Amino acid sequence: MRVGVPKEIKPGEHRVGLPPTAVREYVARGHQVLIETSAGAGAGYADEAYVKAGAQIAPDAAAVFAGSDLIIKVKEPQKVEWERLEARHILFTYLHLAPDPAQTEGLIASGCAAIAYETVTDAKGGLPLLAPMSEVAGRIAVFSAAETLLKHNGGMGLLLCGVPGVPPARVAVLGGGVVGMNAARMAMGLNAEVVVLERSIPRMRELDDIFMGRVLTRYSTLDAIEEEILKADVVIGAVLTAGAAAPKLIKRADLVRMKPGSVLVDVSIDQGGCFETSHPTTHAEPTYTVDGVVHYCVANMPGAAPRTSSEALVHATLPFGLALADHGLDALKRDKHLAKGLNVLGGQLTHPAVAEALGKPFVDPYGAWA
Repeated sequence: MRVGVPKEIKPGEHRVGLPPTAVREYVARGHQVLIETSAGAGAGYADEAYVKAGAQIAPDAAAVFAGSDLIIKVKEPQKVEWERLEARHILFTYLHLAPDPAQTEGLIASGCAAIAYETVTDAKGGLPLLAPMSEVAGRIAVFSAAETLLKHNGGMGLLLCGVPGVPPARVAVLGGGVVGMNAARMAMGLNAEVVVLERSIPRMRELDDIFMGRVLTRYSTLDAIEEEILKADVVIGAVLTAGAAAPKLIKRADLVRMKPGSVLVDVSIDQGGCFETSHPTTHAEPTYTVDGVVHYCVANMPGAAPRTSSEALVHATLPFGLALADHGLDALKRDKHLAKGLNVLGGQLTHPAVAEALGKPFVDPYGAWA
């Protein structure tokens, strides 16, 4: 199969769909790989490294889309990209369609098969292609919160880790999944006072064992959230419902009662955000303030560490990408977990949570293939 990797064009995005090491794996399986020139430059991969791995270098994105059947990216396609997609294309990338009707309509109109990293599952019910970026985002969220707390960045002027005789910041993490666990780990490592709000009792037991009681856990009720956000200097939103829009856990009315200069970091912003006042920001302009509370809502946090993120991501995506290159859409029939990643096929939405979030009909993909 002809596999194409265009350069990411979302603002502040420097990751790449395939590093050279992954290209070599595709080429070894007999596939042709077409890389847009300088696609890997932001992550430190020169065109020469791709050529050495067996790829061909394309002069621009138009040539990549025209010359490829399987398109492998990192972030959701932008308008100019979805307009280049055709019915013959398989798109394999993060999509996050629930809060993005324009992209959804673009993919539907293209007729392509769009497979979302974030809804591929595993045998344990996890999201293996979301996990590595959730690990990165959870860790970056704490670094970003610590920086944002500083006075010159709009925060209250508090040092996250404190100093002898001065207590550290209190960090409330909403959600104890992969993002939440990694955020708690980093915040604890910086000596912050950390509480994780979670609804799964088994997960709270796991967190208690992992952190040996050094991180507080609370069952996430409306009362508990209200109490903790009023105490917190930093709140990290880390909730996720696969394919669906994130629930709004903090309302506009809550902000006026929070500490002035406190920081909200919304890691769920790709799915619409879990704070009512959230809207996507970029690495160039990462924050804004509402009612005295600073919001950090960068929609591609892992893009700040593109070398680490690109390598971590491809370690998870490679087996699935190779299966798609080897078998085309038949790979979805062979692997029910990869099939869960199919969001759009032949102009129809094929993931129930995405369809529900957008108020559109859901079509069973197996029925479409029958």
